Amino acid sequence: MKRSLGAATLAVPSPVWVIGTYDSAGVPNLMTAAWVGVVSSKPPAVSVSLREATYTYANIVEREAFTVNVPSARHVEVVDFLGIVSGRDGDKFAAAGLTAVRGTAVDAPCVAEFALSIECRLMDKVKLGLHTAFVGEILDVQAEEEILVDGLLALDRAAPILFSAGEQAYYQVGARLGPAFRLGRSLVRRT
Repeated sequence: MKRSLGAATLAVPSPVWVIGTYDSAGVPNLMTAAWVGVVSSKPPAVSVSLREATYTYANIVEREAFTVNVPSARHVEVVDFLGIVSGRDGDKFAAAGLTAVRGTAVDAPCVAEFALSIECRLMDKVKLGLHTAFVGEILDVQAEEEILVDGLLALDRAAPILFSAGEQAYYQVGARLGPAFRLGRSLVRRT
């Protein structure tokens, strides 16, 4: 029997993304975010929900651009650091030992050490309670060859991180279970 956990985000597993922005002086900044996701396939778009108090919030509003950098499990310590320290207090790239690379399509930095970076132009922002959802149109995706199979992202190679808010813990994505849109075909006959 299932047990109610109430209306809370604590039970929702979330991907961990590192959001890259430039501030008003052009200084690159990073922030770990877990309130994120794909919101459209045409145009391709993602969202990241931030509190107005964050440094990244103001940077996105000013520059109308951000990058989504997908860290792998081996970067979990850096990811945690980027989520607990503010860019107002210093150079997070330098402190984390990361390299800022100017985006090819937007005015926002990518992380050289992360194998996947998604460049987004701000499409819209929607105030939702404590957070504002920034919707970014994906203009370019940069991926290292090592995480691709036949030109497509292989999650087992990318080893992205998940966040469990209730546990306040990080996890890595596990083994491939099988091909999507084919595993359930045998059940289609039952409908």
